[in-house]
Amino acid sequence: MRLRALLDTDALGLRLLGGEDELDRSVRGVMTTDLRDPSRYLSGGELVLTGLAWRRDADDSEPFVRLLVQSGVSALAAGEAELGSVPEDLVLACVRHRLPLFAVHESVAFATITEHVVRQVSGERAGDLAAVVDRHRRMMTSGPAGGGPDVVLDLLGSDLDLRAWVLSPTGRPVAGSKAAGPALPAEVCARLAAEHLAATRAGRRAPHRVPVAGSTYSVFPVRAGTRGPQAVGVSREVRETVLSDWLLVVEADAGDWAEERLDLLYGVTQLIAVERDRRDAARTVRRRLAQEVLELVQTGAAPAEIAARLRVAAPVLLPGLGAAPHWQVVVARVEWEDGATETGAVAQSLLEEILVDPHAAGPEHSDRIAVAHTGDEAVALVPLPAVSTEHDGSETGVLADALLESVREPLSAGLDGDGRVTLGVSAAVHSAEGLRGALEEARHARRVAAARPGRVCAAGHQELASHVLLLPFVPDDVRRAFTARLLDPLRDYDRRHRAELIPTLEAFLDSDGSWTRCANRLHLHVNTLRYRVGRIEQLTGRDLSRLEDKLDFFLALRMS
Repeated sequence: MRLRALLDTDALGLRLLGGEDELDRSVRGVMTTDLRDPSRYLSGGELVLTGLAWRRDADDSEPFVRLLVQSGVSALAAGEAELGSVPEDLVLACVRHRLPLFAVHESVAFATITEHVVRQVSGERAGDLAAVVDRHRRMMTSGPAGGGPDVVLDLLGSDLDLRAWVLSPTGRPVAGSKAAGPALPAEVCARLAAEHLAATRAGRRAPHRVPVAGSTYSVFPVRAGTRGPQAVGVSREVRETVLSDWLLVVEADAGDWAEERLDLLYGVTQLIAVERDRRDAARTVRRRLAQEVLELVQTGAAPAEIAARLRVAAPVLLPGLGAAPHWQVVVARVEWEDGATETGAVAQSLLEEILVDPHAAGPEHSDRIAVAHTGDEAVALVPLPAVSTEHDGSETGVLADALLESVREPLSAGLDGDGRVTLGVSAAVHSAEGLRGALEEARHARRVAAARPGRVCAAGHQELASHVLLLPFVPDDVRRAFTARLLDPLRDYDRRHRAELIPTLEAFLDSDGSWTRCANRLHLHVNTLRYRVGRIEQLTGRDLSRLEDKLDFFLALRMS
């Protein structure tokens, strides 16, 4: 039922004190309380009745109302019997938080209001959806044997004719209903995940409506302890969950739905959240093993002691493996624009997701990943049962480019304007003696990635033998002076004459100084190219036939 209907019932004796614009909110239950903090007993959507016994002075109203809003209640009704009238400080607090407030006349018992709301809500939920709700309730009480998110999604398909999927925050398919048919294309999953991240950070109410490739999808966040649509502001709490929340996607426009159907979908997200929590709990042992190994490595423990811990970890991470595996180390950091610290736990959840094979549905592949975290970074120990060598001599395993490709689009869009994710990947090591070096290598690679532009960046150990290793550590003032001395004359000339000297220089260096290849690449006559290169040399006083000058130009372009 909607709040507006409560005002239309004279027998309830309710008088509106604030929140007229919010009267179309729906009420899914009622609770009577005089606790100072009743949030643990609220699930969202309730009309809260209070006799104001919790209020000692005017300062108590603000925190009480804030807790109610965070719990997602629909409205507050305050009795006038205790104080004679509703205090002005409570009215103002409700106005600030856009929480509808009713006054209950002293002649009306709270039990009368409770009975009326329960009767109305129960009646509205009866009908076609009653059987579905009952089946879901039975599933919720059945525990893990209920079948996980796939069974819940199958019910949505069979009973409500809805195609539905569960995705990770990076767009990886976690589950899908049989009625959903083929898996969603990777580009659609990435777009849905990106829109979800951006909308959640912006504080927009769920469900989020996303038109993609001719279809309209509605995205519901799967968040433990949340029920009903909530407008969540950009806060530290949102940052701690937005990169780890799953999302429920249905192929439909939920903006046209009745409240009853929306309520059912929010209930489904709670069922899926139970399964998510169960799977997160299963990671506890692997996280603890990773934390123990990380602490030993960082404190300089003897290799024999580290090897002993790895022997304990290997059977947990790779059941049935006879020999100890090779290991790689991956380091991740999440950085927010305002410089917030202690982001290690956020990076831990995200890294656990990123390291799952993006082409594999389901979360079971993460059972072979152990991620620890410190104050501001996450460190993953990735076991490799066997390290093979490709035809070009490079070792297989976790590759920085592959990690980046799988998550760049959704995370870049979702973090735009607020945060960054940077990753570093070590080479494989074959013993405990090499683990400390691998950790430093991964951290160094992450610093190289952090020096690059973009919201999501990664670097691998292969790049640490390149000039790229040196560039991030050149002081900013040296960078600016060096690049200005070589490139500013060319930029000024291009700006005045549209001569395209900078693009010509880049193409010439990329072509290893070959006049023919460069001319073909730029679709120019060789004589035109020679003229441009001559102009570059004249403006800068350099000679592009000399290796030293070529190298200086190359570094200037990379640093700019």
